Amino acid sequence: MENEPDHENVEQSLCAKTTEEELNKSFSLEASLSKFSYIDLDKELEFKNDLIDDKEFDIPQVDTPPTLESILNETDDEDESFVLEDPTLLNIDTIDSHSYDTSSVASSDSGDRTNLKRKKRLPDSFSLHGSVMRHSLLKGISAQIVSAADKVDAGLPTAIAVSSLIAVGTAHGLALIFDQNQALRLCLGSTSVGGQYGAISALSINNDCSRLLCGFAKGQITMWDLASGKLLRSITDAHPPGTAILHIKFTDDPTLAICNDSGGSVFELTFKRVMGVRTCESRCLFSGSKGEVCCIEPLHSKPDLKDHPITQFSLLAMASLTKILVIGLKPSLKVWMTFPYGRMDPSSVPLLAWHFVAAHNSVNPMLAFCRGDVVHFLLVKRDESGAIHVTKQKHLHLYYDLINFTWMNSRTVVLLDSAEKLHVIDRQTQEELETVEISEVQLVYNSSHFKSLATGGNVSQALALVGEKACYQSISSYGGQIFYLGTKSVYVMMLRSWRERVDHLLKQDCLTEALALAWSFHEGKAKAVVGLSGDASKRKAVVADRMVEILFHYTDRALKKCPDQGKIQVMEQHFQDMVPVIVDYCLLLQRKDLLFSQMYDKLSENSVAKGVFLECLEPYILSDKLVGITPQVMKDLLVHFQDKKLMENVEALIVHMDITSLDIQQVVLMCWENHLYDAMIYVYNRGMNEFISPMEKLFKVIAPPLNAGKTLTDEQVVMGNKLLVYISCCLAGRAYPLGDIPEDLVPLVKNQVFEFLIRLHSAEASPEEEIYPYVRTLLHFDTREFLNVLALTFEDFKNDKQAVEYQQRIVDILLKVMVENSDFTPSQVGCLFTFLARQLAKPDNTLFVNRTLFDQVLEFLCSPDDDSRHSERQQVLLELLQAGGIVQFEESRLIHMAEKAEFYQICEFMYEREHQYDKIIDCYLRDPLREEEVFNYIHNILSIPGHSAEEKQSVWQKAMDHIEELVSLKPCKAAELVATHFSEQIETVINKLENQLLLFKFLRSLLDPREGIHVNQELLQISPCITEQFIELLCQFSPTQVIETLQVLEGYRLEETIQITQKYQLHEVTAYLLEKKGDVHGAFSIMLKRLQSKLQEITHQGETTREDPSLKDVEETTVETIALCQRNSHNLNQQQREALWFPLLEAMMAPQKLSSSATPHLHSEALKSLTMQVLNSMAAFIALPSILQRILQDPVYGKGKLGEIQGLILGMLDTFNYEQTLLETTTSLLNQDLHWSLCNLRASITKGLNPKQDYCSICLQQYKRRQETADEIIVFSCGHLYHSFCLQNKECTIEIEGQTRWTCYKCSSSYKAGKLSENSSEVKKGRITPSQMVSNIELLLIISSSLKLVKMSPSCHPSKGDPAVKKATSEPVLDPQQIQAFDRLCRLYRGSSRLALLTELSQSRGSESYRPFSGSQSGPASHSIFQNENFQLQLIPPPVTED
Repeated sequence: MENEPDHENVEQSLCAKTTEEELNKSFSLEASLSKFSYIDLDKELEFKNDLIDDKEFDIPQVDTPPTLESILNETDDEDESFVLEDPTLLNIDTIDSHSYDTSSVASSDSGDRTNLKRKKRLPDSFSLHGSVMRHSLLKGISAQIVSAADKVDAGLPTAIAVSSLIAVGTAHGLALIFDQNQALRLCLGSTSVGGQYGAISALSINNDCSRLLCGFAKGQITMWDLASGKLLRSITDAHPPGTAILHIKFTDDPTLAICNDSGGSVFELTFKRVMGVRTCESRCLFSGSKGEVCCIEPLHSKPDLKDHPITQFSLLAMASLTKILVIGLKPSLKVWMTFPYGRMDPSSVPLLAWHFVAAHNSVNPMLAFCRGDVVHFLLVKRDESGAIHVTKQKHLHLYYDLINFTWMNSRTVVLLDSAEKLHVIDRQTQEELETVEISEVQLVYNSSHFKSLATGGNVSQALALVGEKACYQSISSYGGQIFYLGTKSVYVMMLRSWRERVDHLLKQDCLTEALALAWSFHEGKAKAVVGLSGDASKRKAVVADRMVEILFHYTDRALKKCPDQGKIQVMEQHFQDMVPVIVDYCLLLQRKDLLFSQMYDKLSENSVAKGVFLECLEPYILSDKLVGITPQVMKDLLVHFQDKKLMENVEALIVHMDITSLDIQQVVLMCWENHLYDAMIYVYNRGMNEFISPMEKLFKVIAPPLNAGKTLTDEQVVMGNKLLVYISCCLAGRAYPLGDIPEDLVPLVKNQVFEFLIRLHSAEASPEEEIYPYVRTLLHFDTREFLNVLALTFEDFKNDKQAVEYQQRIVDILLKVMVENSDFTPSQVGCLFTFLARQLAKPDNTLFVNRTLFDQVLEFLCSPDDDSRHSERQQVLLELLQAGGIVQFEESRLIHMAEKAEFYQICEFMYEREHQYDKIIDCYLRDPLREEEVFNYIHNILSIPGHSAEEKQSVWQKAMDHIEELVSLKPCKAAELVATHFSEQIETVINKLENQLLLFKFLRSLLDPREGIHVNQELLQISPCITEQFIELLCQFSPTQVIETLQVLEGYRLEETIQITQKYQLHEVTAYLLEKKGDVHGAFSIMLKRLQSKLQEITHQGETTREDPSLKDVEETTVETIALCQRNSHNLNQQQREALWFPLLEAMMAPQKLSSSATPHLHSEALKSLTMQVLNSMAAFIALPSILQRILQDPVYGKGKLGEIQGLILGMLDTFNYEQTLLETTTSLLNQDLHWSLCNLRASITKGLNPKQDYCSICLQQYKRRQETADEIIVFSCGHLYHSFCLQNKECTIEIEGQTRWTCYKCSSSYKAGKLSENSSEVKKGRITPSQMVSNIELLLIISSSLKLVKMSPSCHPSKGDPAVKKATSEPVLDPQQIQAFDRLCRLYRGSSRLALLTELSQSRGSESYRPFSGSQSGPASHSIFQNENFQLQLIPPPVTED
């Protein structure tokens, strides 16, 4: 093979040549990338304080680190105590919240099981980051691997190692060495040696690329000279025979290597050369008998970091199935740290990876380790004392299982999941940058070596399970590149440079995404950045230049890709999608020169594009982000919006633009013609420093209609409002509509505006013009707002002489204009004097106003001859007084005039000042708008502290004087007032109320709780006489409501009340009171007499209609009488019941006796129906034979007229049959239901259990391996399987009824041990003894035996002729154990037990003389399920039987 370095055909050589440049480029980049990574490291170190945001947990140092022997002697139990003193700092979950089960261990191969542990996915950020990774096939190497397998029987590739050379191991023991140009340099070994040693299972190249170590599937190790291709060493005794080499790794010391075999042991190999003889010494670092290591990773430092203080320790990380260890090989062997994984999937692959990162102003190694879906990061430092200190960084939670972890640089990692998808992750933000599918690689897995198939498969099942997904030897990284070994190919992956990422998007025609990505590079927010160096300004400049190129390309593309010229809407949509992007990025890059020159010129070629461009500028101008627009663009902008009739937009734009470069007159004319008053004022102010002209133009429009007394149009109202705001801004020193006037112009502008307002005449005045036209116009337009503007201005004025003069002068003008003219409303005049009163009330007031003017205003507002605008004039005067104007008036005169004008609010204001609260009550009562508020006022005076006793007494006395008026106004409010404040004077109030109707309303509000009065009736202590007085008034004024009121009323005496009701002949009320007294028969006799009289009325009346009101009275009286009997029958004996019901029955049947069958009465059918109703009601309380006997003994029916009552008797028998059928059907259904429930319970108890796995869920060991005789296998109904010893160690037992039960460890942990269900704790064991058989089967047997005692006969009715027959069945008695079992069954079914229902029915049917209504033999109510108010049963009607 060595003599045939290249056997490729022409096509293969061409393939190799096409990718040779790519590989050369990648390898030549290696040095620069390597160098860059350290430049980047320094740069990252420089800015680390801004970048590091990880939450760190300091792992405390131990005083005496463990020895290697102590580690070796540890049991591999994940719950053993580790070196770390405070395990809570590790933030490791003690509960397996992601556990899942497989059908068997053998089936848990390399399939993706992420769907069983689904978490929140990381956001898909491809659109943000573009394509981060570039992957390509190394065609030359791939072709030669296939060729070697075909031509020299090299076998399929098994392992790869990459340095400045690429080494590929094969299944038949050959090692193929390729250079950077993919040329085959060496073929080491032979197939004959391969037949002896087996496949190459591991490769390692040393730092200077001079030596290659090969590990074989049968355990041998060879060392080769890569310069000469000679075999230097063949090592066969470095580790126990019969185990495959899983890993072999050179350390930074070329004489030191580490190997890991399939027995889980780790050995240190020391290479020596003594007297020309090459030797190898082996030392065991970790024994597989105490815990199997399946991954090792020595810390390699680059040449730049060879003097790093940590390198002297020669650190080695090892991962076993339960923990990781970090040990130092030099100067002496020492364990620096152990760390447990926590709970994980036993089939997941342990992974380790070192990388130097910058943190805390220093560069230190960081170890990433993971198993499953959580990646932990440990930062390793050497402190001043020489000890190693470890801090835990923020860990990374994923939603997939990892099979490989590779560092690309200190911030970017590449992960490979079990579904063969690559995930590029930014470590610090934990953001997923890209996902790449690499299933096409057909990755080589190392499963056969982990199972050690070449030596007979003598490995543990746990290690073999991990080996299903192991691909340690198929992936190798070097110089920022990752190499993936497939069955027929080799692929290389690397991070794209920033330019390449942008260009990649451009090639895909994703220009918008390319610009967004470039902008993220510009702002320093991009992830996995490669190729940008220098300081921030330099990086920004480089990216900005590239963005400008893209923008030019984008603009050209926007114009070229423009759709059909004829479709304007489609063209507009196209440019609306494209042009804003150009504007955005030009402004972001602060390249207005580019935007308004080249970009604008290009877009102006297309009129649609030009319009869209101009519209895009609007939001930036309105937000003041775009200033300094060129005059040409500004002009085009205004013309464009004007052409599109968007004048409101034009106005908004003008007030945000510097319009000094435009034609001012033309702009002003455009604004005026289009009613853009804000823009017009802005142009005058900013363009010409002219502040008076805009006011003159606006006054000319609004003054003529106001002076003529016409109503203003909407447009003129808008102008007037703008004018007021403009004057306010000018006098306050603010620019209109936004901003501020330059400070040097503020005094000048104020003076100009004031002088303008107080001009005697306007510029072009007509002879008829009145004086002070501008002030007059503003007062007419909106007096209140104009005076508010002046008030704000007076606040801002400084106390200089000129300001005081201006204030006094304008006040005089206001008085002259308004007081001397009659064309102002009272409201407008009031506003002026309110304004003056506020100004005069200020402590630093300098204004002077003649008091006689205030008297004139008072006369004007209180003029009694003017009834119009009464409330308006009152409100104006009130505001004037409240603003401080009261000092301007004589109070007695003011009160007199207010009373005369009926200004009751003014009177209240004055009386309150003088504390004459009693007079205020008169004000409320006289004011029709506020009379109902008098109650709240009186209540507040009497209850709120601060008022004297005399004041309260005077108020109460006034209220008492007006009590009839108050009661007639609102009885309930008056009653509440009396009850709240003067409950002891209720009788006095009653005596004052002479009107009986008012007294009735007052007492009803006071005593009847339904009236809604909020007073505690118990605290009132009202005497019974008052209550009875109310009842008597109630009988007079509302007799129909007496019974309803008595039901809620309290405190009356029965005897006196009965006398009152008898006086007014209210028989129903008397009967109600007699019943309440306990005289049931007395009440019944009254109701019966009333019923009989009603019956007589309809018996003797002539022909009437069917809707006769007297018939309705009979029906109502009958229903009331039946209800009376039903209410009281429960508490009476049989004889007393008959004394009630039989007279009622006879009274109902008496009218039917009088009418003969030949000439039936008009209402006979109705009377029969009522009689049937009486019979049905009394059947619940009177025995059926007694009823029949009483009817048959009646002399009317003694002469064979049974047909008259046939319908009544048959109706009663139908009811009886229906209830009997209902009872039998219900019993049958309950029996079937109980039988079904018990069958299901028995089936579930006797059902076998199917474990979901064949290993213990605690120790993860196969249950077959534990051969202790006393140990038992415990299987739970949830499917988890355990050794009994493991459960005992976890204390998974619970005491129930004095017996110890097992509980499932996983299920009880998942529910925080707080929701243990008894069902889930029932177990079955592999070997079970009779004494241990405690389960629901016992419950079933106990209940079964109990049921045998309960006799239930479905149809056992007594014969009709022998009602006194008794069943000889004894009532079943349950022992305590059976009762307990019965209760457990009830709890199991959550509700009324079926057995309880059946027992109730059985007792009813087994009792003496069965009757559907057994009220005659029993008391009011025995404890029955059916009488429970919550008992509900949905029933169907009885079947219809055919004759």
